[in-house]
Amino acid sequence: MTSESISPNASIRVTTHEESPVALSLDVEVDAKRVDKAFDRAYRDLGRNVRVKGFRPGKVPRSVLEKLYAPQIAEQIEQALVSETIGEAIEQSGVEPVAEPAIEAGSPAAVQTDFNYTVRVEIKPKFELPNLDGLPAVKPLVDVSDSEVDEQLEALRTRNAPAVEEPDGTQVENGHIVSLDFVGRIDGEPFEGGSGQGVELEIGSDSFIPGFEDQLVGAVSGDDVEVHVTFPEEYGNDELAGRDAVFACHVAAVKRKQLPELDDDFAKDMGDFETLDALRERIRRDMTAEQERESKRVLRKSLLDALVDRTSFAVPPGMVDRQLEQQIQAAHRRLQGQIPHEAIHQQIEQWREQWRDQSEREVREMLLLEAVVADQKIEVTDEEVDARIAEMAEQQSLPADVLERAYGDEQLKRGLRAQLLDERALAFLEGRAKVAETTDA
Repeated sequence: MTSESISPNASIRVTTHEESPVALSLDVEVDAKRVDKAFDRAYRDLGRNVRVKGFRPGKVPRSVLEKLYAPQIAEQIEQALVSETIGEAIEQSGVEPVAEPAIEAGSPAAVQTDFNYTVRVEIKPKFELPNLDGLPAVKPLVDVSDSEVDEQLEALRTRNAPAVEEPDGTQVENGHIVSLDFVGRIDGEPFEGGSGQGVELEIGSDSFIPGFEDQLVGAVSGDDVEVHVTFPEEYGNDELAGRDAVFACHVAAVKRKQLPELDDDFAKDMGDFETLDALRERIRRDMTAEQERESKRVLRKSLLDALVDRTSFAVPPGMVDRQLEQQIQAAHRRLQGQIPHEAIHQQIEQWREQWRDQSEREVREMLLLEAVVADQKIEVTDEEVDARIAEMAEQQSLPADVLERAYGDEQLKRGLRAQLLDERALAFLEGRAKVAETTDA
């Protein structure tokens, strides 16, 4: 499909061509008069500043300037005209780009001629929503059993157990905690990150390289043990992956966890609990809340699965790229300082390949929820955005005005508004869904 539009002052003409359901090309023609003005302005500015032998400053004839600087001026005018007119051309065409436009342009040929360039833009796809009544969905039942509470209580007991030193001569077994000094070598040379002092290692936790902990079993405090391991092929650091290493280890101490009694005193140590029963009730309440969150997540995912399966449309690649880069940047921030810089960048290339499908799926879901919002005329008021900010402040134990200042940026508020709209759209779908409750986790 092709359409043409002309600016009110007739200085640019835009012809729009549909290249795909999510891509358009805009052929932009800038009127010769506007081009001439750009040339006049450029040569006037050049004449004020350039120094040419034989001419006084500001008195260099344009013909001389053209002979000396024509290629540079043409390139400068190309950039200036595109910069001046691209926003006007996009607005005139009525399109809303969802990614950075791609521009193809050549230098203006000469004065008294039109200047042409092409802008390729990606747009959101147009599609029809399916019938939104009775979408199939599943919702796990929320049911916290006594045995699950007991498991959490035992885990809490284990995490808070103090480590006490074993008598001299006690041999290391699974479950022991060893205080370890070690130096790792590959081909006889120490390597970065391969040494440690006073490192606390629980035997059997599989915290270290496979096979490392097993070779410490049977040692006693004061022993020196030589540990031979091979780094996994999929290890995060390519310089170590698949390599054989030898660790010279000194067992400085052997400790065991001393489990506290499960009684009211233990409950008091864990916080504001008078009795063990009160602690159990808090654990049950927290587990119930977590199961409810997970149940809602599964329900909403199944709703989106049903909506995706019933709605076919193309996804703009630029939106997928942007979503993917946001995920990668977030992961980069989380890992920065934890693993070597080079290892992070090697991992990033793997993420770009591994996460693309998921990023496309997330963009597809976002577009579908936007369509539901528009179809049902769902709105969120400024007061509702402010109320959510106040709720977040309370959850984070922050003064409301601190978070309000943080969300004073309109971009942050727009993001929060979009989140609320998505929640409303999902709540609308839930209210009309055909939900099957399940006991599956």
